[in-house]
Amino acid sequence: MIAIIPARGGSKGLPGKNIKELLGKPMITYTIEEALKSKYITDVIISTDCKEIEEVAVKYGAKSLFLRPDYLATDSAKAIDNYVYTVDRLNQEFDYSIEEFIVLQPTSPLRIVDDIDNAVKLFIEKKADSVISYTEEHHPVEWHKYITDDGKFENIFEEKLLNRQDMKPSYFPNGSIFIFKYALLKEEKYFNDKSYAYIMPRFRSIDVDTIEDFKYIEFLMLGQNNE
Repeated sequence: MIAIIPARGGSKGLPGKNIKELLGKPMITYTIEEALKSKYITDVIISTDCKEIEEVAVKYGAKSLFLRPDYLATDSAKAIDNYVYTVDRLNQEFDYSIEEFIVLQPTSPLRIVDDIDNAVKLFIEKKADSVISYTEEHHPVEWHKYITDDGKFENIFEEKLLNRQDMKPSYFPNGSIFIFKYALLKEEKYFNDKSYAYIMPRFRSIDVDTIEDFKYIEFLMLGQNNE
């Protein structure tokens, strides 16, 4: 199975985040290194529009066969379109025969190889069309509200005044691991009745989108290193 690491150059939330130095090395390298340890992954392929990201990724062991076109690197571009484009080119121009693959976002540097391999194992055992990593939401989703422009509450769900322990746990995608059958993506879908969740602990589920996320991950990693 190949791994695709999507890492575009533009980021409004945290500019340059994919190769921002995190405890002495670019953040993207944590994902590359764990992917290379996997017993299931044969190739780790970088998908980027940025030469600087490409050079860093290749230095740390990823492969780059082409740069992503500009129209797939905008804020409005859909990730699914880039995955299909990347697999199509690999199959048509570079002698691959990809029917299933894993996507590992570089903004999840706390993900470890055990997460990757256990998710792939689940995908294989369930004969799944997709496996996507989730983590438990600590607050009931029923507590969420829309807030109007003038600051008033607007219900998303039917209002029920229950204690947290009386509510069914909910889970949200943590952005760390996506495993797909290529045929499913060609239908422009991530989920069907053969899709499964790989549950990750909250500690390893932080997705870096802002400088606050980045600093929190630094803090957690420093704590691990000092134990």
